[in-house]
Amino acid sequence: MSIMLFLGLLLAALAGAVIATVLTVRGFRAMLRNSERSGRVRTAALLVGAGAVALYAWGLLHLGYAVMQAEDGGAGSAPVGPCRQAGPQVASRVVDYDISFLPLHFECRLSGGGTYVTSSVPGYVNPGTAGLGLVAATCGVLATTTARRARQAVT
Repeated sequence: MSIMLFLGLLLAALAGAVIATVLTVRGFRAMLRNSERSGRVRTAALLVGAGAVALYAWGLLHLGYAVMQAEDGGAGSAPVGPCRQAGPQVASRVVDYDISFLPLHFECRLSGGGTYVTSSVPGYVNPGTAGLGLVAATCGVLATTTARRARQAVT
């Protein structure tokens, strides 16, 4: 792992913030334009989707901070900073770390095998992102179906 990983996580979080902003603006524009049912559901899909992306970006920032702490090579850098949460007995056995993007987490690898996940990424990020993402996808499907039915009824 390196500083490039930290920078990649930071850029991904910034991209997520931009995408969430674009979805939010599109959602509010759709809210102002549409009064029919499919428009309201599409608005909900855009706004809830923006929330999911923003929450995931928030988790990426936390993950990036944990990587930055892990890569700090100064005095007191062993064991890896985020892995110290488990206490000195377990932390003294940490040999490396790994990260995961789905679900977001920072994982410490132990000598002799075994791993444990730290609390570097807040516990609400993964379930919140999944829940909001499912709601956004459901609303998107409903909006598409409703709009398609409305077009078929007109013809």
